[in-house]
Amino acid sequence: MSVPVSRRSVLRGAVLLGTAGALAPTPFGGSAASAAAVGHSTVAPALTTGGTPAGGRLALGRVDQPVIANCATWGARPPSSPVSVVASRPNKIIVHHTAFPNSTDYSLAHAYANSREIQDLHMDGNGWLDSGQHFTNSRGGHLTEGRHGSLYALLHGQTMVQGAHCVGQNSQAIGIENDGIYVDVQPPQALWDSLVVFCAFTCQQYAIPASQIYGHKDFASTQCPGLLHDRLPELRSAVAARLG
Repeated sequence: MSVPVSRRSVLRGAVLLGTAGALAPTPFGGSAASAAAVGHSTVAPALTTGGTPAGGRLALGRVDQPVIANCATWGARPPSSPVSVVASRPNKIIVHHTAFPNSTDYSLAHAYANSREIQDLHMDGNGWLDSGQHFTNSRGGHLTEGRHGSLYALLHGQTMVQGAHCVGQNSQAIGIENDGIYVDVQPPQALWDSLVVFCAFTCQQYAIPASQIYGHKDFASTQCPGLLHDRLPELRSAVAARLG
């Protein structure tokens, strides 16, 4: 349909997968060994807003780390139960849109408020333990961490947090929510530019080929991510160019 859906029904089709063998509990009630590997973005000592250790950035490749506000920065609630860590790298990125109304407030404050609203929806409406997506991209191009631990895992590039954004892909794909509904309109340029940078950095960190960027509708019967899906070839090309 071409009109925004109810906020209380957004992303209800995504199901948190139960996987075995490849998962380990996180610091939220989990083991100390897991805490040393991947956890809440504020578990690692002295993290900055971008999630990097105080005093400098991590040693990265040719794609610069974008600013990504961690969960503590935007005021996330703690998960209702321990999140799980997959002890391997993801093999793809899945692009979503939130199907929320297209706000004209492009501020950082709105991006943080939107992240809180998504988390409330996922936890209180869907009954999930935390936000379902790993990261969120606002219409103003501001990036935020979604599920706790996702940013820490991304910066270290060896593991991922299990999400709840796409049936059958939650333990192998990074989910990025783009705020708004794009069934019949294009996203703002700021959102698009931020999406390109985010995907390039994520591909670099996890050694994901640019060809492995998909849309939600590639794996489910949904309109998500709207016209962003039509632009996936453009997105892959832009990411590949940044990766070199």
